[in-house]
Amino acid sequence: MEWHQMVGFHQVARLGSFTRAAGVTFRTQSALTQQVQALEEEFGCPLLERIGKRQLRLTPAGEKLLAFTEKVLAEYGTLVEEIQTLKGVQKGQLTIAAPFTTLYRLLPGFLEAYTRRFPWVEVSLLDRPQKGVVELVKSGEADFGITLESAAPGNLGRVRLAGVETVLLVPRGHPLAGAERVDLRQIAQYPLILPPAGSGYPARRKLETLFEKKKLAYRVAMESSNIELSSVYVEMGFGISFATVVRDLPILQQRKLAFVSLDHYFPPEYMALVHRKDRVLPDYKSAFVDLLLGK
Repeated sequence: MEWHQMVGFHQVARLGSFTRAAGVTFRTQSALTQQVQALEEEFGCPLLERIGKRQLRLTPAGEKLLAFTEKVLAEYGTLVEEIQTLKGVQKGQLTIAAPFTTLYRLLPGFLEAYTRRFPWVEVSLLDRPQKGVVELVKSGEADFGITLESAAPGNLGRVRLAGVETVLLVPRGHPLAGAERVDLRQIAQYPLILPPAGSGYPARRKLETLFEKKKLAYRVAMESSNIELSSVYVEMGFGISFATVVRDLPILQQRKLAFVSLDHYFPPEYMALVHRKDRVLPDYKSAFVDLLLGK
């Protein structure tokens, strides 16, 4: 197995497309096809299988090889950084994935302090929903992800951060605003502002399941993945919304909103910093974790 074959297979497997992999590796699709075929001949078994005209799926052997290439390429990146340090060259890269509100409201202060301390580190930020955050960390495209602790699979390392809770957001003066406890029947009477339907938003799936179990009809007046956008429309009376938040988030306190506890449906949660367990973190990456923890 040659290096260029391993890199080519890794990108095809990661992106699920010869076309996209060709763009990333600056190679032709035919060259990538030949590289993958050469690997299949070497191992004596298929690594990829086509589903329909455009979709690719890894075979069990392909999944084994992808895990291997991820580990080798990660170790190569670490090796490059260590050699640069030996040469006296201060250079590093740090990629962080997180949902929009986390990037917009919770990270700026930490990142400002971090970049002052490590001006030679190239920091990249990726705005993704929770599922996307986890996938980027698992694939090695992101060094760290910030997501709900419950969304982090057991094969990733995690560092617990701030506590969060799932609440119902209603305008001040709303009939539900003063309630200590609300049930789904009460909630279903009002237009709802929910995260987009789809696998990237587990809170939406759980809500739909709860409504279905109670056989309750409900109306979605708006879909939004951005809590700040949702809060604007809640404030104007367009609908009521669900949010998993740090309750003292300043932007929410500034709006005319009331928070109604939903802890009887959604237990208290924590945000967590997730990372791959099989990677040794250089000092400048460990320093970012320490900064988040206030060390």
